Amino acid sequence: MNDQHRANILLAEDDDAMRAYLGRALERAGFGVTSVDRGTAALPELETGMYDLLLSDIVMPEMDGIELAQRCNETSPHTKVMFITGFAAVTLKASREQPNAKVLSKPFHLRDLVMEVERVLDDRVSASL
Repeated sequence: MNDQHRANILLAEDDDAMRAYLGRALERAGFGVTSVDRGTAALPELETGMYDLLLSDIVMPEMDGIELAQRCNETSPHTKVMFITGFAAVTLKASREQPNAKVLSKPFHLRDLVMEVERVLDDRVSASL
């Protein structure tokens, strides 16, 4: 991780193709991206405190994105959380359990993803002023 990135993002997505696709798009937009394929793999990363944003799929094996976000709130409270999901019912559960987290529903355009990530991170910058 170096200072030339606009922000450091931890991407938790169990689908290999989607993870690679999203990671490339975010890197092209100037973000530092670390990708993991499950929530349990994200936990040790979050403990480093190096991430500005956790971008997580909600439905994943071993630990879902909502539980991961709750653990993130405990171990790295400054890290913002944003969810991606293809399931409407899961979106409602996420909004209830993590009201401060943005939920982006699949399918979405990469431009929209980058825009939402920037918006979430801009909120963080505004809040710290």
